[in-house]
Amino acid sequence: MKNHIEIKKKIGPFNKQISVTSDKSISIRSVLLASQAIGTSKIYNLLESEDVINSLISIKKLGIKYKKFKSYYQINGFGLKGYDIKKDITIDAGNSGTLARLILGLLINTEKKITLIGDNSLSRRDFSRVVKPLRLFGANINSNNNKLPVSITGSNFLRPIKYYEKIGSAQCKSAVMLAAIKTPGITKIKAKKSRDHTELLFKYLKIPIHIKKKKEFDLIEIRGPSNFNGFKYKIPGDISSCSFFLVLTLLTEKSKLILKNININKSRTGVIKILNKMNANITFKNKKYYKGELVADITVKSNKNLKGINCPKKLNSSAIDEFLIIFLAAAKAKGISKFTNLGELNNKESPRLDIATDFLKKIGIKFVRHKDNLKIYGNPNIELTGDYVIKNFKKDHRVFMMSCIASLTFGGKWKIHDKDSIKTSFPSFLDKIKYLGAKIS
Repeated sequence: MKNHIEIKKKIGPFNKQISVTSDKSISIRSVLLASQAIGTSKIYNLLESEDVINSLISIKKLGIKYKKFKSYYQINGFGLKGYDIKKDITIDAGNSGTLARLILGLLINTEKKITLIGDNSLSRRDFSRVVKPLRLFGANINSNNNKLPVSITGSNFLRPIKYYEKIGSAQCKSAVMLAAIKTPGITKIKAKKSRDHTELLFKYLKIPIHIKKKKEFDLIEIRGPSNFNGFKYKIPGDISSCSFFLVLTLLTEKSKLILKNININKSRTGVIKILNKMNANITFKNKKYYKGELVADITVKSNKNLKGINCPKKLNSSAIDEFLIIFLAAAKAKGISKFTNLGELNNKESPRLDIATDFLKKIGIKFVRHKDNLKIYGNPNIELTGDYVIKNFKKDHRVFMMSCIASLTFGGKWKIHDKDSIKTSFPSFLDKIKYLGAKIS
């Protein structure tokens, strides 16, 4: 079976309503926390993507049983010491940095050696940012020059730490938080602003956590060891998956789209703030809180008058997974868009900043890049007529989806490889854009 698609025609106007896949970040966190709860947890609307399935396989290797029912997954936990590991084992995190980094935090007290591996993309990513603080707890961790494979042997004599997270990485912060619930005493974290799904889940589960919010940092204290009971949770829609449809609608004339029940946690809505600053009119309806997370229906309409933006760097962390599609909007906007401090993009599933500039060059958009800063000269009249082949992008699911949106809005004939990459986060992506009218072969 071929692993590429061809798109030879722009999408036409549409006025529809869709849902997108469930939030990947919350899905993985829910699975991992359920594996350490006391009793049965039921997780509804769990994202059935490769990253989340790998999370389920991982906890099964650690002795945790789960079962899929019609509308939910049931996970049976036995508390903070409930992993049943009879011998040294290997866990494969696949492509998921979230799974790989967070599960290391939960393995902080394991007596057997556990080796963590991943695919080629994940094996190139830096793990020093989690290895260093987890060693301070007392775990014995060895790595391949701060890359995978990483092996960890936990300790029965854990000690709380003080940790300064300077990057704005929710994965690193969360790994330390998960280690802290197994550690006697108070772990103190000073963390640059980033996604707070773990904090909200801790509050919902009544894990002892105290958060003091500052302008640029959060001061977090966690008291351990902190057992918690099984829970029920229904995962909302993923704003990262939603973002591709926001830009598709903005760039498609006479179109309107409503996206149902999307997580609009303010630590994740940077993409909407940025697009609205570019003259989009993206609005929320039916707002409500669900176990601390804010969810809503999102309405977006096409706009021929997008303008360039001098993007505030304070929005970077809340849009870190959406910059590829934001760059696409900037390419079509009138004027110059400026983005700064984007080095973290090259620490994702692929070197996304490098790939973005290669992509802009391929489609004839003028840009200037200086180190981690990017200036894009938008062309509202862009109309592509050539042939374009997209490949060798490290099988990054977001590069694939961004390329699809470009082909449907800019024109030209496109051959986009590695369609299986979307199984990582959004297996139904192609079905959704076909539903809106895309012609794909």
